Formats: sequence, structure tokens, C-alpha cells
Amino acid sequence: MLLLTLLRHARTESARDGQEDWHRELEPRGQRDAPEMARRLRDRGLTPKLIIASPAVRAITTATLVARELGLPKDKVVEDERLYLASPNAMLQVIKERGGGASPLMIVGHNPGISELADKLSAERSLDNMPTCGAYTLEFDLRDWSQIEPATGFNAQFDYPGQI
Repeated sequence: MLLLTLLRHARTESARDGQEDWHRELEPRGQRDAPEMARRLRDRGLTPKLIIASPAVRAITTATLVARELGLPKDKVVEDERLYLASPNAMLQVIKERGGGASPLMIVGHNPGISELADKLSAERSLDNMPTCGAYTLEFDLRDWSQIEPATGFNAQFDYPGQI
């Protein structure tokens, strides 16, 4: 049994004049939400063994804040450029290639792809839009991530900042 958490990056500042999307940083709320979501995941026994993140500033910062809160070593956070504004299929390929047997595995990415991937992987429920710093966790009856296929995830857990 493997666990996958899809995490949308935390709330981000608006782009400044001339600023590239890649360089947008987290706003103060995002800097608070990422550690809070990490604590919630830890409380549910969902501390990732590996985090694969988009290297865009907002995503890798979110991943780093989560890892720091959970006490994960720096080598457990890896960047993959293919996750930047990626389609669900591109993200799925990253999981297949880089996930190995890590469980829980966390992917930190961007909308709309991260929400679409969550919806695509779940066999039980649909997900329209994951809010910033939203975490969607699914279980898979697999030995390693190379076997992951659409609509095979079950026991979905969904949490996001502000959820009561």
C-alpha cells in the first residue's frame, strides 16, 4: 500500500511589473499556511518520505517550509522542472519515474494541473479545484509508483487552510 499527497503551493504574491511567473514568492499567509498544513499531515500520520516539487520559487518554498516543519532532511526534497505548470499526465510521469517505493510521497505543484491530477487519480470522488496549500492524499494498492494508473486511488483525504 502506497500513499500519495498532492499539495498545491501556498498562497503567492501577485506578479510585480516585469517579474516572471517563475519568481513569484509566497505572501505572509502562504508562509504561515505551509507549516500549518505540514502539522496537520503529521497529525494524521502522513509525513512524506520524499517530496518532489516544482522548482518555481513558490512551489519549492512551500516544499521547503513543509519539510522543515516535519524535520525532513534537505535531501528528501527534490526539484523536477517538469512539474512547473505541468499537465496531469506530465505529473504522473514524474511520479512513475521518481517515486520509487517512497510512501508517503508528496508532489508540490501548481493549478490547474495539480487539481486535475487529484481528480484523475481518485476512483471515489471528484475534485474541482484545490485551494492554495490544499493537500489531497490517496491510497494505492501498489508496490512502487511505476505502477500508478488513473482512477486507482482510494480513501481520499482532502484538507486545506481555513477548513473547519
